[in-house]
Amino acid sequence: MDAARRWRLVRAGNDAVPASARRFMQRARRRRLRAALPWAVLAGGLALAALIAWVVLGTGLLGVARVRVAGTGVLTAAQVSDAAAVPTGTPLARVDLAAVRRRVAALPAVRRVTVRRSWPDTVVVEVVERTPALAVPRDGGFAVLDNTGVVFQSAPLRPDGLPLARVAAPGPTDPATRAATEVFGSLPAELRQQVAEVGAPSPARITLLLRDGRTIIWGDAAQSEVKARVAASLLSRRGNTIDVSAPDVVTIR
Repeated sequence: MDAARRWRLVRAGNDAVPASARRFMQRARRRRLRAALPWAVLAGGLALAALIAWVVLGTGLLGVARVRVAGTGVLTAAQVSDAAAVPTGTPLARVDLAAVRRRVAALPAVRRVTVRRSWPDTVVVEVVERTPALAVPRDGGFAVLDNTGVVFQSAPLRPDGLPLARVAAPGPTDPATRAATEVFGSLPAELRQQVAEVGAPSPARITLLLRDGRTIIWGDAAQSEVKARVAASLLSRRGNTIDVSAPDVVTIR
């Protein structure tokens, strides 16, 4: 069969399919493509998500390179970083921030702590330290208390500017310590600056020794704000002892 004859047969075969049928088949093919497209997009999206998850969670490409510490004064950044205990190279997304927060919060000097991720490779630890309020002589040195009675620091020498607290068992659960810190915290700035010692042999026998040698007999921590106002108003009076334990009946001697 010559070439011209073969061409005529092929052409005749194509022409044998009606145009309407060809259009139907083309439309059907397009419908199949349109129906398959969302599934193809979904499969591609899932594959991309799996790749991203693997990179973020399963590799060190976005691993912890450092721990950045902010807010330290009493503590050092190294002490906080050691307490955080975040292994270098741990995928940043897998770091247990709550666990890091608990470990850092266990440091006595830490009053509050926040922990967050800073992409691509940093854990940020921000601490708020306890504020020194009183110092307690103990074991040849001094224990430093905050305004809630928590012992958070030890010092070989008395810290500058801190009044002494004379309590037998310093700590936030000790009633005498709580009473002493409550009374000291209630004082106006003018009076607080003049206090050298807060004596609290018991919660009901609190006294303030001023830097000029005078004594304020406070009694218990009840009505501390009233007692503080009365005591501050009497500082200009003569007398070595000011008794405000009953603020309605004050004595000076």
